[in-house]
Amino acid sequence: MSRSSSRQPGETGSGRGMDAPIVLIAPAMAIGSRFYAPLVAAFTDLGWSARALPRRGFEKGAPRASRHNDWSYQDEIDTIAQAVAEARREHPTRPVVLLGHSLGAQLTAGHELNHPGADGMVTVGGSLPYHRHFPKFGLPVAIMASLVPVITAVFGYLPAPAFGAPGARTQMREWAGMVLTGRPPYPAPGTIDTPTLVIALEDDALAPRRGIEAFARRLFTPGRVTRWDYRSADVPAGASNDHIQWVRTPGAVVDRIATWWHEVSATAGPASVTAGTD
Repeated sequence: MSRSSSRQPGETGSGRGMDAPIVLIAPAMAIGSRFYAPLVAAFTDLGWSARALPRRGFEKGAPRASRHNDWSYQDEIDTIAQAVAEARREHPTRPVVLLGHSLGAQLTAGHELNHPGADGMVTVGGSLPYHRHFPKFGLPVAIMASLVPVITAVFGYLPAPAFGAPGARTQMREWAGMVLTGRPPYPAPGTIDTPTLVIALEDDALAPRRGIEAFARRLFTPGRVTRWDYRSADVPAGASNDHIQWVRTPGAVVDRIATWWHEVSATAGPASVTAGTD
């Protein structure tokens, strides 16, 4: 899986040291990187390296979305590409794993489809948020998405209390288009061949199972995907499998990621995109 190896005696592909993975975390919508400190710490305790990438408009001291400060899915995908390239440059023998949470999963998928791939990818609560995938809230979600172009035309951005606010005009219009059509807001010429762990959170109202399955089926090569359901019955005492709050108590998720990586790291080939038609 890693491009090359400088493995030392006693080191393994899933463990610590020179070949331990570098995890780049793409945050969810409207959540800044600081929120992911417990997740970064959990990977550090494992002996891996991890950092949360910035979420535009939601970092301390950074400008918010406005009529004059706009960005798109592609802009945030480019941020991921820069982070992957930097990790490769600074640590050429170590594998890079992308972890995308919710919106971050959509962005990491866009990266893997259109840039040189990472060595592994994890999605948590990642879905295609087509309104028909929501068993209870499909109509309200569709109405909300239909209003996004109008609201952003008036204000120049998506203001509170709207979902994802304050949201960038272009990105929220792209998100709304995905809600109404079920199509991702970036080119998807093939399927992602990067070994991927798709994590579903039980009873996740923001990423229902139909949306997660559509996301995996549409964008990923089937044989390269491992699925894991984080069931409520398996949540440790004091922890959560809520769409957002799992990040604050991430032990079970990190343990599952470590197990998955151990299973695939010795056998999976280099990441690539399999050409295909849609």
